[in-house]
Amino acid sequence: MSVESAKKRKTKVIRSDGGAAEKEARKGRGDGDQENKTYSEEAEVDTRDPAKDYDLYKETCEDLQRLMAEIHELKSKGGKDAAAEIDERRIQSCIHFMTLKKLNRLAHIRLKKGRDQTHEAKQKVDALHLQLQNLLYEVMHLQKEITKCLEFKSKHEEIDLVNVEEFYQDAPSDISKPDFTMNDPHQQTLSRLDWELEQRKRLAEKYKESLANKEKIVKDIEIKKEYLSSLQPRLNAIMQASLPVQEYLSMPFDQAHKQYEIARHLPPPLYVLYVQANSYGQACDKNLTVAIDGDVEEAKALSRPPEDSQDDESDSDAEEEQTTTKRRRPTLGLQQDDKRREMLKRHPLSITLDLKYKDGSVLHLYFYYLMSLNIVTVKTKVTTATEMSVAISAGDLLSPASLLSCLYPGDHGKKTPNPANQYQFDKVGILTFSDYIGDLGHPYVWVQKLGGLHFPKDQPQKCMLADNSLSASHMETTIKLLRVRLQSRLALQKQFASLEHSIVPISSECQHLFPVKIISRLIKWCAISYDDYVVLPYTKHVREADMAHETDLYFSALIERGTAKLHVAIVLNPGYSTIPPIFSICLNWKGEKSSRNDDNLKAMEGEVNVCFKELLGPKPGHQLLTNQIQRLCMCLDVYLETETHDSSVEGPKEFPREKMFLRLVRGPNRIKPFKYNHPQGFFTHR
Repeated sequence: MSVESAKKRKTKVIRSDGGAAEKEARKGRGDGDQENKTYSEEAEVDTRDPAKDYDLYKETCEDLQRLMAEIHELKSKGGKDAAAEIDERRIQSCIHFMTLKKLNRLAHIRLKKGRDQTHEAKQKVDALHLQLQNLLYEVMHLQKEITKCLEFKSKHEEIDLVNVEEFYQDAPSDISKPDFTMNDPHQQTLSRLDWELEQRKRLAEKYKESLANKEKIVKDIEIKKEYLSSLQPRLNAIMQASLPVQEYLSMPFDQAHKQYEIARHLPPPLYVLYVQANSYGQACDKNLTVAIDGDVEEAKALSRPPEDSQDDESDSDAEEEQTTTKRRRPTLGLQQDDKRREMLKRHPLSITLDLKYKDGSVLHLYFYYLMSLNIVTVKTKVTTATEMSVAISAGDLLSPASLLSCLYPGDHGKKTPNPANQYQFDKVGILTFSDYIGDLGHPYVWVQKLGGLHFPKDQPQKCMLADNSLSASHMETTIKLLRVRLQSRLALQKQFASLEHSIVPISSECQHLFPVKIISRLIKWCAISYDDYVVLPYTKHVREADMAHETDLYFSALIERGTAKLHVAIVLNPGYSTIPPIFSICLNWKGEKSSRNDDNLKAMEGEVNVCFKELLGPKPGHQLLTNQIQRLCMCLDVYLETETHDSSVEGPKEFPREKMFLRLVRGPNRIKPFKYNHPQGFFTHR
């Protein structure tokens, strides 16, 4: 039976005819015959003992089991008297069932009361817990307030007050009040604050006075600025009027000032080159001029920091959105070309060095700086005072690719000296830098040093700083080498023009090196390529000695006397005449002979290749090449005139002896006397 049904159940008066209920009814009647009482099970629950009810429940259950067993036994036996006994036991069983129902109702009432009591206790606990939380919140609030009070800092604590000793020493007694403040820290602090206020008032007055003086000084400065600004046009007019005087005295102050202003926008390597070259020209070489060329405004734009503007960005974004549908996406090849152009981009400013010579010739050097590669390149141009007859064989002498090649040994300028550039080339697909030298110039190592750049080998470095000391240490030597190089090339150009007309020019200072009469003559002179030189069999010993390189210049000559033809192959080093030319010869007369099978031809090569110092002539030795050719002609005469005449051949001797020889041959190799003795005029052995 549920608790709700127990609540709805009305109070009942139980009447029983037997058992315990019957006894209780009798007892109730005996107690109150005069007054009728209402029976309430809720009230009875409070008077009854739950333990006794539990014992009554067990006894009732046992009696029911017993009665059921007896009824079953009587039914099984049968008989006339069994029906009455079964009815009696059935009545007793019903009474026990009534007792069980009552006990069930009492148990439900007890359960309800227990739940109600639990709910009331829970409400009391919740109320107490809420009170506890309120108290804890109040405690926390009070703690915060206490912390605020403890951490409170007054404004006077931020003021750097004078220390106590200075306060009592400097402050007047009406402010310091030592009698009251010495033992009272609060009053002492108040007095110190009063003294601080007094001092600040005095300083404020001084500050106002200083401001007034400052305004007067500013006004004076403005007046002087106006005077100076009005003075600038006058100075400009004076400078303009003095330009003819500057030109007459060769003192271009105005032009130099403009160049110095432009030099501020040069990249560091070109700036170092400009400063060092200009300084060297002023101190040591008056024929050296330095100038800055290029777009100054573009250089200023490069050095100016980029301006980030939101309006510009929004406008550019809008334009991009409008043109996105119209523009096609660039291909990979176009992107690579753009990257290459950006990597090989030059700085807008460049340096021009002009080396002037006494004969009026000028060597122009144009220096450029490649910003991404961090290297300096150079281009050359030569102008002569008069038009020179250009020889066909002299085509490469003054060409930009050959003129400055190997100015220092091994520096051919075909590769970039910066090891880091190779990694940059790999990213954009550049195989070799030599493909772009025609447009960008040659990156010689000496050019980098003039710009103060030094790149250690096999050690890539992203950024190198320009070093003034490095540039200064190489400037003088490089300028001298440049002057000697152009002088030697101009001298060679003149000599080649004569050699192509079969004329060997010999200066008057070198006439004593040769006899008066030399019959062998130069028939042919021309330039050849490195591949043509390599094919010649009589040049093998030069190639094996690694004395012929692709950077050298190669020439071929033919010397004749009668039926004898002397073929000559010449290796001309770019460092001529410091480095002498190398001659290889082959004689076609009575068969083909060369230095490999004829000791006398080997001796002839030695006369021009080994004993070249005798042929240098006056310094700087630009006549060496023609003197060597003339000596070869002389040695060919000696070779042919000292040959024995074949008696079996009738007729006059082909090469009559026209020179004096003390001895025709010497030694087991039968070496001929190729050394000419001046002024005696005869030939001897070395």
